[in-house]
Amino acid sequence: MIPSITVVNLSTIDLNLLHVLAVALEERSATRAARRLGVTQSAVSNALARARELLGDPLLVRDGRGMAPTPAAEELLPELAAAMGRLRSAIEHRRMFDPRTSTRELTLACADNSQIADVPPVAAALAREMPLARLRVVSIDYLVASGGLSEGGIDAAIVLRRRDPGLRVTALYRDPAVGIVRRDHPIVGRRLLRRSVARLGFIDVHITLGRPGRGHALVEQAFRAQGLVRRIALVVPGFAAAAMAAAGSDLVACMPRRAAQALAAHLPVRIVELPVADLGHEMWLAWHERTHKDPAAACLRKVIVETLRAGGGRPDPGWGRATRPGLGATRPGLG
Repeated sequence: MIPSITVVNLSTIDLNLLHVLAVALEERSATRAARRLGVTQSAVSNALARARELLGDPLLVRDGRGMAPTPAAEELLPELAAAMGRLRSAIEHRRMFDPRTSTRELTLACADNSQIADVPPVAAALAREMPLARLRVVSIDYLVASGGLSEGGIDAAIVLRRRDPGLRVTALYRDPAVGIVRRDHPIVGRRLLRRSVARLGFIDVHITLGRPGRGHALVEQAFRAQGLVRRIALVVPGFAAAAMAAAGSDLVACMPRRAAQALAAHLPVRIVELPVADLGHEMWLAWHERTHKDPAAACLRKVIVETLRAGGGRPDPGWGRATRPGLGATRPGLG
């Protein structure tokens, strides 16, 4: 006959009970264990009684003036001591966080305009602040597919502003929109003129899951407000691809200025002003409440804010404070 196996429900176990048991097994005396723990002897005796019931073993038996562990207790003690030691180490490590020695992997989600313009200076600054840490950058598609910032695995995201009471946010910078064309474009000069819009084809960027997002909507609204309609000739999933396509054609790509400047330094393209006023994107740093107190994630956020605000200019007054969940907090724009 196969013996039945009893599955222990860990949610019913008092962690303090295991701590008392470990000390009692090490001391082999309820009196000495009580003195070491700073509790009464009766408290230790009560804990041992509960542990015996939980484990189905006497654990410690009378042996003269002291107590002797049973074979089951001798087998349990090293495992219990190791587990408590690992738990203690994890708690102490968090309390004694040192950015110079931390080997944490930190994950940042952002669209490719931020990957192009923001990640290089952030990575350099983080290497100075946390030299042994690793920065992992993932796309907005990955952020969406993995359940967002609330599901775990992603420490922060650089995004457009949207509402969500589950997140904290702080403003980074405002990024004006510009156009990119090839250097020897036959129609477009320093500025894209209104009369030229109808004659040109445009490259559209759909960042999230291949669908138009907020960035696309903002550009479309700005052009239509001026009575202009773009003819979309090409749709790509990122700004780097848009710049590459513009470099080899007569098409025009619209994108944030910071990414455009970084791309223009490496591609045969030039930046042109658009025939619409005040077209720009407010970029925010977003994180979930679950990582708000994490010291490594907080260090990453500090580096991002200090680096990007310095590089992008101070944000407009009134939108630079971190927002708490439930008090007008915002959620990332996804594209």
